Amino acid sequence: MFPKGLVICLALMWLTACAHTGQAPDSGGAVPVAGQAVDMSDLDQVKKSLLAQHGEWQGTRYRLGGLTKQGVDCSGFVYQTFRSRLGQELPRTTELQSQLGRSVAERERQVGDLVFFRTGLKKRHVGIYLGGDEFLHASTSQGVTISSMNNPYWQSSYWHSRRVAGL
Repeated sequence: MFPKGLVICLALMWLTACAHTGQAPDSGGAVPVAGQAVDMSDLDQVKKSLLAQHGEWQGTRYRLGGLTKQGVDCSGFVYQTFRSRLGQELPRTTELQSQLGRSVAERERQVGDLVFFRTGLKKRHVGIYLGGDEFLHASTSQGVTISSMNNPYWQSSYWHSRRVAGL
């Protein structure tokens, strides 16, 4: 059996998932150099960049605190995507990402906006809106994937959207 303290620690890590607020772990130099800035007003170019990121990372497994293709969590994937594909530095955590930019109404969402979900009492999840009611994210069950905002699970847990372009 595992020591009680270890079980409690693992349970707390699982419950907080992407809601952790600590500093980014050392990625061992695996964090890519910031990419060329993309004109965030060119939504076609932004979407192409996001789909290219999906192509490279698709299926990468979920790992709390991860920042590499060996495993990544939702906020780490957003952090990496904005840094490497859109040339924009964002904070590492879901909590800090959820405070960036400005709030956007559902009907005004556009490609590149961040979409946030409340997936538990204290759990939060973040993805990047692709248009057409789809978003790119690191799912705990499927790894890096594209999901529909119309999926009943995501619909019921939707929290808010934020536009962070040009920060």
